[in-house]
Amino acid sequence: MAVVRLVNLTKRFLRSSRPAVEEVSIEVGDGEFVSLLGPSGCGKSTTLRMIAGLEEVSEGEIYIDGRLVNKVPAKDRDIAMVFQSYALYPHMTIAQNLAFGLRRRGVAWGEVESRVTAAAKMLGLSELLTRRPHSLSGGQRQRVALGRAIVRDPEVFLFDEPLSNLDAALRLETRNEIIRQHQRLRTTMIYVTHDQVEAMTMSQRICIMNGGRVVQIGKPLEIYRRPADTFVARFLGSPPMNLIPAALEAKGEAVVARFGAFAVPLAGWHAKEVAGVAGREVLFGIRPEGLAEPHAARPDAATATLTGTVVIVEPLGAETLLSVDLGGPRVVVRVNGESRTRVGERIELRLDTAATHIFDPATTKALPRGAL
Repeated sequence: MAVVRLVNLTKRFLRSSRPAVEEVSIEVGDGEFVSLLGPSGCGKSTTLRMIAGLEEVSEGEIYIDGRLVNKVPAKDRDIAMVFQSYALYPHMTIAQNLAFGLRRRGVAWGEVESRVTAAAKMLGLSELLTRRPHSLSGGQRQRVALGRAIVRDPEVFLFDEPLSNLDAALRLETRNEIIRQHQRLRTTMIYVTHDQVEAMTMSQRICIMNGGRVVQIGKPLEIYRRPADTFVARFLGSPPMNLIPAALEAKGEAVVARFGAFAVPLAGWHAKEVAGVAGREVLFGIRPEGLAEPHAARPDAATATLTGTVVIVEPLGAETLLSVDLGGPRVVVRVNGESRTRVGERIELRLDTAATHIFDPATTKALPRGAL
């Protein structure tokens, strides 16, 4: 196992107007599972490929277990990589696919057989060793790709969107398999994905990237509850956070947000924290679960009452999403799947004033709360 440390890592491609990756710095602890999360083109896969040695580094340093590896060939970095496309040899059996990397490295045949047998048992592939990849399902092929990495017994595992080609059921199954293997192996793992559910459920920490830069690093729930800016607020969470143009007023030490016909006192905010934006427009943020029908509101929460008209109803089974027009701004509300609310109805909502966020539209950054 090893610590992976990136220091101001930058990648520039020829004839590109801006870096694909720009000054990325992060340390992944020994045995830690960290996801690089972001939209397509944000630089997360390029960062992973530089760690693997598949892309040259333009600037910055990569350290693995304290060793600078910028100029170390990929084969000598003691890293195993699992790709989106499985990358299995179609003419080989599953056993041969699992053993191929070890045989190329000159590992003794008895050791190869022992490792292949152990990995196959671990991943439920023992009955499939004589078959070829074309006869396996997508989930089974991805388990073979994972097994081929496991038999290497590397210091670091790298995953490049390994679940993207799977259907929903197989994605869940394989996701759980990767979680189990990390718990069992305790090897350092870096996982690239654009899927926030994968990042939230699998990772010990998430590194969110946008435009080639790191936007925020932290534990999944910490980032969800305290997004650093409007990009993170919109990107992490489904549906995303409601962001409403509003004006802030200070009443003594208290803070009030005004939007449409509503004046919402904000629990947990202090006038000094919003002094820099008081009197001008801000973005007032509340997640869909921060709004509730009166009977479902937390009895111990400080709430404000909003009223509006339901314009869209999206039943999803266990929950229902309502799009509500508040007389100008619209919000999405997450309610119980048994809700009988219909389009066109007037609805009363309770807003949890302690679950609010304030963003400066000029910088898109979140204002810190509770720092005083």
